[in-house]
Amino acid sequence: MQMSLSPPDATLTVRLILNGEPVTLEVPPQAILLDVLRDQLHLGGTKKGCDHGQCGACTVHVDGRAVNACLRLAAMCEGQAITTIEGLAEKGQLHPVQEAFLVHDAYQCGYCSPGQIMSAVALLEDPEAATDDAAVRDAMSGNLCRCGAYRNIQAAIADARRHLESNAQQQGRQP
Repeated sequence: MQMSLSPPDATLTVRLILNGEPVTLEVPPQAILLDVLRDQLHLGGTKKGCDHGQCGACTVHVDGRAVNACLRLAAMCEGQAITTIEGLAEKGQLHPVQEAFLVHDAYQCGYCSPGQIMSAVALLEDPEAATDDAAVRDAMSGNLCRCGAYRNIQAAIADARRHLESNAQQQGRQP
């Protein structure tokens, strides 16, 4: 059996949309999305927690879906839209989930907050997802909070859900 290995300095060109802006990167084939975001692009909002996909601190959106950035090769993101916590606010206005986290003190130490917020936004923007309290708890179960702010997080998500539903009704569309 013959194996072909890449030279240690080999890189791949990856084109993606990052927080609404086109980006072209040169990355090693084994580069993890989380490390590229933090180390190469200097976006420190996405946190490195467990590095094994078990805590959710590194959650970002890939084409609108919540994904653990520590489990995804950067090269797999070719042509995809990546949204990090830094790209969630629009025109200087916090996203309703971010605002609700502040109002409900759902951040405590703040380390897990970016991942919690990104998961909550993906849940609330999914038109097919159930958003009752039990469904929210289940959907958020991949995000750990070592401070134990789960009740405040749950309250923030419920508040953001009501806000988003109200905005959708005012604009004459379904949430």
